[in-house]
Amino acid sequence: MRGLRNGISFLVVALLLVTACGCTIIFQKGRKTDIQKIRELQEEVDRLSQIKAELEEKLKGVSGVSLSMEDRGLVITFLDEILFDSGKAKIRSEAFSALDKVTSVITSKAPDMNIGVEGHTDNVPIKYSGWKSNWELSTARATAVLHYLVEKGVAPENLAAIGYGEFRPVASNDSAEGRRKNRRVEIVILPELRKAPEATTGAKMLEPAENLK
Repeated sequence: MRGLRNGISFLVVALLLVTACGCTIIFQKGRKTDIQKIRELQEEVDRLSQIKAELEEKLKGVSGVSLSMEDRGLVITFLDEILFDSGKAKIRSEAFSALDKVTSVITSKAPDMNIGVEGHTDNVPIKYSGWKSNWELSTARATAVLHYLVEKGVAPENLAAIGYGEFRPVASNDSAEGRRKNRRVEIVILPELRKAPEATTGAKMLEPAENLK
């Protein structure tokens, strides 16, 4: 949330600085103005905030699941012990209820938004489960969650899965509690930041006002 709002603040400050220094911005025909971009960014922040509030209500009392607003979007984190048995990539039936709550919000409030599913592990090498490495395990777990979302009605064209293995920890692997936090699957609802349409002619110019005659 803070990162997205910082993006808005940066654009506002940039506009104020341009005005103060006596510069003039000429936008090519058909390109969205900075004010439009700020408005759209604010709308995305508000939309993600509403989705987060609804998820918080539905997931109230569910252990092992947390929500956070980050620069990349709204992150729904499941500890792996909620979703999977140790070393496995088959979703436990006990996890269906929590996942169903998430998918119901996605399909009703964010059917057009892109969703990333990210698998993570701790740094303990795999010995007995049959996976070549933590990469394979994290990828299989992310893909299992992706397939579950599709089965529950999330548009497959909006989904992507990736396994990061042990390489993006959120805590130290030196303790059992840190390793527990690192073993997780994250469902990320991405903000829909629209690109300005490509221009056919001209270019955006930023020049000192005194040079424009």
